[in-house]
Amino acid sequence: MRDDLLRGKPAGGAGARTDPYGEGRAWELTPEAVWTLYDRGRAFKEAIDLYETVNTNENFFIGKQWEGVRSNGLPTPVFNILKRDVCFVVSSITSDNLKVQASPLASTPNTAALSGPARVLNEEFESLFEHNRLPALLREFARDAAVRGDGCLYTWWDPEEKNGGPVDGAIRTEILPNTRVHFGNPNDRRVQEQPYMILESREMVSELRRRARDFGSPDWDGIVPDGDNTHPGEERRTDDKVTKLLLLWRDRESGEIWGYECTRSALVRDPFPLGLRRYPVVWMSWDYVQDCCHGQAMLTGLIPNQIFINKMWAMSMLSLMTTAYPKIIYDKTRIPKWTNQVGQAIGVMGGDVGTAARSVSPAVISPQVTQFIEAAIDQTNRNLGTTSAALGDVAPDNTSAIIALQRAASTPSEITRQNLREAVEELARIYLDFIAGFYGVRTVDSEDGAAVPFDFGLFKNLPMALKIDVGASAYYSEIASIQTLDNLLRQGRIDIVQYLERIPDGYITDRSGLIEEIKKAREESATHGE
Repeated sequence: MRDDLLRGKPAGGAGARTDPYGEGRAWELTPEAVWTLYDRGRAFKEAIDLYETVNTNENFFIGKQWEGVRSNGLPTPVFNILKRDVCFVVSSITSDNLKVQASPLASTPNTAALSGPARVLNEEFESLFEHNRLPALLREFARDAAVRGDGCLYTWWDPEEKNGGPVDGAIRTEILPNTRVHFGNPNDRRVQEQPYMILESREMVSELRRRARDFGSPDWDGIVPDGDNTHPGEERRTDDKVTKLLLLWRDRESGEIWGYECTRSALVRDPFPLGLRRYPVVWMSWDYVQDCCHGQAMLTGLIPNQIFINKMWAMSMLSLMTTAYPKIIYDKTRIPKWTNQVGQAIGVMGGDVGTAARSVSPAVISPQVTQFIEAAIDQTNRNLGTTSAALGDVAPDNTSAIIALQRAASTPSEITRQNLREAVEELARIYLDFIAGFYGVRTVDSEDGAAVPFDFGLFKNLPMALKIDVGASAYYSEIASIQTLDNLLRQGRIDIVQYLERIPDGYITDRSGLIEEIKKAREESATHGE
């Protein structure tokens, strides 16, 4: 995780006495004091069993569902219905192509003059979403919320990123695990209302020493690997890493966000202003829990179902392995030794041959076992909306009915879908905060195509003048658009060029070349006609 949010070095000692508690009192900022706040955050997570819950959920999701269980000879089959259900729900809520559109509010003075800045901002949003691979990030973001309980997006300024302009630097966004984000008020899930936040990361000792030395820290050579268990639930430890803490808080007078970096006993970076007015963190819980910043994971309530299914299959398999095949019972007084060799004769010493040996039929498993397993899987899928219609496992006899069933099946996850859109809107506001604070004057293309300078600091003075809407462009919207264009072309309301100019991208190869050829043919036809 990168946290060098400022270009250059901060003023030494600036803000050394600050107020992350939000209590209006002076407070000496030291690595030991920050670690005390960090211990508070870990204690809260341990009190709600977050580390254990996350570890269990991750194991069940990837298929390690017999972890720590003594089978005592029982088979350990894994029929992982949870991964399919989680992936289906996550895919359904992230299938929309989310876009952010900024437009001037109607109540803003001189709204017409803001149409140009709004266009520039929309183009920058589109570029940032593409540069940060936002669709992939949102899938991982929603997956973390479903499996771990919470998803977290962290945005930072990378001063070393080459952007082709006179000043290097770019906005970067990455995923943080919820076990490494500590809220100052863990009873409030609202990020921007927090008195402070601590972002925890594991970094290489050599790299962190280099950064601390560059920032002028006198403790850079005191940065050493962790010697105790500072990460509950982590099994793979390395000797060359150290836990680094980034403390973020809002200055009560200016409203600006400040940061401070340290390890357990060493300073990495003095307090520095981030140049932001919002915490650069987006937080989304799958299901909200009252008076708690951490939510309930989708997977948590399904694990008992998965355990039942696995156990029923295991006992059925054991029964089949031990009793499914016929057994031979023979009289040892008459047949000293039994052989299963094919074609081998078995001698009997007197008496009736028919009573010397007999076969015992195998035991029959009750059909209710299979019915209960199928019922458990079916009911679990139904409760999550993972029905046959939603998965496309039904015969497409009536397309409209199938679409209606798919929409009805996705209704239970609609609240989560709306929460995801709110998270994207919050991310756009954070991007706007970075754009206003870091971009400065850059060259942009005007509406007539000319390159002109534009001061992005304009958005600092218009914090509420832009309305950010998150919209979706789904696959069925494109299909509906194409059908409408087809009808207009068929009725003669538009010509072929107008049709090709408006059809969505990706449906016709070399569309622009085809348009040019048609226009050229029309011009030649008009010339010959004269």
